[in-house]
This record gives sequence, structure tokens and C-alpha cells, in this order.
Amino acid sequence: MNNFVVAAVSGVVLLFSGYGIAADIEAGKKKAAEVCASCHGADGNSPAPNFPKIGGQPRTYLEKALKDYKTGERKDPIMAGMAAPLSEEDIENLAFYYSSQSGLYVK
Repeated sequence: MNNFVVAAVSGVVLLFSGYGIAADIEAGKKKAAEVCASCHGADGNSPAPNFPKIGGQPRTYLEKALKDYKTGERKDPIMAGMAAPLSEEDIENLAFYYSSQSGLYVK
């Protein structure tokens, strides 16, 4: 039983060890205000129907989307231009910030 507990705790530590430490939500909030808020809103809940609501989306989805726009894997000329100058750290920080926000979705 002790081996199981140690293995379970170790797995949880490994699962989360790279996530909460590296990303900086405040840096993500600042970068969002500089780069993203004009289209997606300060909290990721754009009032404009032509811009996606990204607040509350999963962090991994947001990171992948930004990386895919940056590499050209995902095509959108506006987002490609916005993602191009973002560093890996910027992408992580933005993803953590927006995923921590409440999503306001139309049902």
C-alpha cells in the first residue's frame, strides 16, 4: 500500500511540476492587454461575435492553437501575425491567464 501512495503522489507531482511554476499569470494578463484584448477582450470574453471567446478555454488548447498559428499549422492571417512575435514563455503565460478566466459562452 505504501508503494502505491508513493507512486500516486509522485505521479501527481510530475504531472503538475512543469505547469504552475513556469507560467506567470500576471505576465500573461499584461501580454493579453498588449496583444489580445482588442479582439478577444481583457478576460477573453469578446463582446464582438466575430472574435472567439477564449476565456476559460483549456490551457493546453490555447497553447496548441497559438503554437499552430505561429508555425502555420493553423491558418489565419491575422492570428499568424499576432502569434509570430510571441515567445514560448509568452504563449505559456497567455494560455495560463486566459484559461484561469471565466468563460461566457452562448448556449
